[in-house]
Amino acid sequence: MKILVVEDEIVSRKKMMKIINDFGSCEGVQDGKTALSMVKTALEEWKPYDLITLDVSMPDISGIEVLTTIREMEKEQGLDEEEKAKILMVTSHSDMETVKACVGKCDGYVIKPFNKEMMVDKMKKIGLIR
Repeated sequence: MKILVVEDEIVSRKKMMKIINDFGSCEGVQDGKTALSMVKTALEEWKPYDLITLDVSMPDISGIEVLTTIREMEKEQGLDEEEKAKILMVTSHSDMETVKACVGKCDGYVIKPFNKEMMVDKMKKIGLIR
């Protein structure tokens, strides 16, 4: 499984990478611009990510904007539903506006603080692991 962790807080990024590194090849980036560049390259090489964990609140581009752009890039590349990345939005905010903005575009939602058990459960729910 090819995994991208997008998180501006280094502690959260390293924790997420440590938790999900057992499930595949895991890369981590600290901002939305870098994430979009990596996703674009992966799509151009026909090696899309299987899982992207995406922080909602980042300083450069919001996670919601990154999510929307990734979905547009996948559509332009002609990927069908099975080929698209599973995207889990990660946030410490549980406000309904954030949740509503992600509905229909992401595959799930992770509220900080997260742990391995929670991530395994989320990955099972979205069909990445059994």
